[in-house]
Amino acid sequence: MELFLERSRLLLRKVKGLRILIPHRNRYKEKWAATRPKYPATTLALQHFDDRYGSELGPLWPSVRVALLSEKKYGALLNIFCSDASLEELQAQGCRDFIQDKEAQTPFEHTSDGGAQNESSHVSPTEAEAESLQPPPPQFSPNLQCFVFQRGDITRFKPPKPDQFGLLGYYLMDAASVLPCLALDVKKGDAVLDLCAAPGGKSLVLLQTQVMMSAGFICVNDLSASRIKRLKQVLHSYIPKQFLTDNKLRVTNVDGTLWGDEERSSFDKVLVDVPCTTDRHSLMEDDNNIFSKSRTGERRMLPQLQLQLLLSGIQTTCPGGEIVYSTCTLCQNQNQSVVEKAIHLAEENHNIQLEVVSLRPLVEMFRNTFHFAPDLHLGEMVIPHLAANFGPIYLCKLRRLS
Repeated sequence: MELFLERSRLLLRKVKGLRILIPHRNRYKEKWAATRPKYPATTLALQHFDDRYGSELGPLWPSVRVALLSEKKYGALLNIFCSDASLEELQAQGCRDFIQDKEAQTPFEHTSDGGAQNESSHVSPTEAEAESLQPPPPQFSPNLQCFVFQRGDITRFKPPKPDQFGLLGYYLMDAASVLPCLALDVKKGDAVLDLCAAPGGKSLVLLQTQVMMSAGFICVNDLSASRIKRLKQVLHSYIPKQFLTDNKLRVTNVDGTLWGDEERSSFDKVLVDVPCTTDRHSLMEDDNNIFSKSRTGERRMLPQLQLQLLLSGIQTTCPGGEIVYSTCTLCQNQNQSVVEKAIHLAEENHNIQLEVVSLRPLVEMFRNTFHFAPDLHLGEMVIPHLAANFGPIYLCKLRRLS
């Protein structure tokens, strides 16, 4: 009996030693609320997009989905105010300027019924008909340049360097974000409003256009004080002080939905780049994600806010002026639906008549750089594609008639 007890004690010691060496698995249940959400915002966003875009985009959605979840491409907006050799540096990396590169652009032609004509089309109007029906091609300042890598090339740009005055050589942004500014078509003497300007990429495009085209006045506005602070930092990093203190530039921190009441019929060109679900950010970043459960109400109210901002921009535009509405989402409810409601309410509530301006010339010019959605009944949209992973960017141009 004593021998048995002794062997039992030895065995117990071995077992205890073994228990020390073997780690306990799932000894404690994780407390989700104290660590991380059970369903991260990025996961909720993907589930939402699969459900909505799967039906809205149909067979296009699988390829768009893959592109959205892949590394995006950037463009480098050249800073005309910088004195360093950024142009030569970008060209040496194999980049091309998609705005001025005529070889990469596709000429735009029209059929006799005003539609876009491909080279394979059998319709061939007379020269007189073509000349009378074809809208004038978009005209851009030769100094406005945005560089991109070739299709399929996802090389990253190097961070820009400051020149002797502290100005950075180029601004990195989604190259498709330049298109709403090009569509606005700023002319000499135009008064321009960027209603929702932060973080500032589109404002830089408009400011450079204003300087080069001798536009009359530009106002950049945003509601958020923190975003206005970031916008000012961007402007100081790229724009010389003499232009920032010029009376032709104004930076304001005003609720954009109130502009229509405060400054009615004051601007020739208005860019309304509204807050949206920001699809790519929603899929990639949990921080400040609008699909987090705490922001559900804010997300559901987005179309109403977007409508109010667009109506305000329309009221702010003078008769004969033009408005470009843009988002960075694929959602029809935030894109075409908002524009349709705004056109209806502008006439019904404010007696303002609008016409939709075709952006097909712009699309045809840049379809070798961007991948555009086919068959949109209102406006145009750059959709992400692995070979050209820009966007999403939706844009629609309106002209105020009365």
